[in-house]
Amino acid sequence: MDLDKPPTDPAYSGGCLAVAIRVPVRIVVLVLVVPVRLVWDALTVVGRFLRDTLLRPLGRALLWLGRALFVWPWVALWRWVVVPVAQGIGFLGHVLLVVPARWLYARVLAPLGRGTGWLARVVGTAVYTALAWLVRYLLVVPAGWLYARVLAPVGRAVAWCARAVAAGVGIALYWTARVLLVLPALWLWTWVLVPAGHGLSWLADVVVTGVGIALYWTARVLLVLPVGWLWRRVLLPVGRVLAVVGREVADALGHAWRIAGRISLAVGRALGTLFRWIFVEPVRWVYRTVLTPVGHVVRDHVLRPAAQVARAVGQASRQALTTARDTVRQARRDLRRMLLGDPRQPVAVDRREPHEPGTRTLGSSTTALTKD
Repeated sequence: MDLDKPPTDPAYSGGCLAVAIRVPVRIVVLVLVVPVRLVWDALTVVGRFLRDTLLRPLGRALLWLGRALFVWPWVALWRWVVVPVAQGIGFLGHVLLVVPARWLYARVLAPLGRGTGWLARVVGTAVYTALAWLVRYLLVVPAGWLYARVLAPVGRAVAWCARAVAAGVGIALYWTARVLLVLPALWLWTWVLVPAGHGLSWLADVVVTGVGIALYWTARVLLVLPVGWLWRRVLLPVGRVLAVVGREVADALGHAWRIAGRISLAVGRALGTLFRWIFVEPVRWVYRTVLTPVGHVVRDHVLRPAAQVARAVGQASRQALTTARDTVRQARRDLRRMLLGDPRQPVAVDRREPHEPGTRTLGSSTTALTKD
């Protein structure tokens, strides 16, 4: 890495301040970050080793143990106890409740309900017909005559009188309200309220404009100009310096982390090489030059002859067992023959078509007239 290489982006350069603090900051940050990166990489390796060799098998064992202790017993209980008991209870409920209730509904309640419904319809029809006739001739017909002969003419006369009175009263009220209310209010609005409103509006505009100008200049002199001077002369330079310092620190952290990674990789490879030459290579040499020949000798001169002897013993044992089994069977067969005699042999029956001379064939006849 070339620390004196200028940045390629012109906007990235922060001037002489950035150049002055870049190298010291990167050196200090590198010295601080390298141990952290080494510890981080070591913890990462240890964590991966523990995850692969301890935590993952332990988690699988705990998962299997949890299933064996909590899941499988409940599954077996559900499958072999709860489900059969529920099926039996359902079958008993169907036999003891559903079937009798269905028979009772189909044979008793449904016919009884149909008969009751028919009787209720007949009685209701009769009562409705009687009530309708009574209401028609006791109420509807007299009420219709009263409405047509009395109430309708009286109502028309009353409505005509009410329309005439309402028209007269409405005209009188209209002219009274126009003369006493509308014309004075219109004059008052036109000649008094409108000019007074215009004057008050002009006065309010003048007052608000003056107060606004005074507040504007007061705020400008007391707030805006000091804040602008503070921003331009103090905050903006300090912010630029802090931005340059923060950018350089962030870049230094990035470079230091990458360099620490390379150093950690080199240290890890060196430790791996040292571990291989100190432990792995001697173990490999011992395995190849000592254990493998010894294992071959043991396999060829001890294990293989022992396996052949074991196979021969097993074959002899199987043959002895087979001979003993055949002997026992023959002895049991002889004992049964001595006690019960020889078993009855089945008589062979010839199921083919007989070929005697009197048999009917295609060239002869068996009738009395044509028989030779």
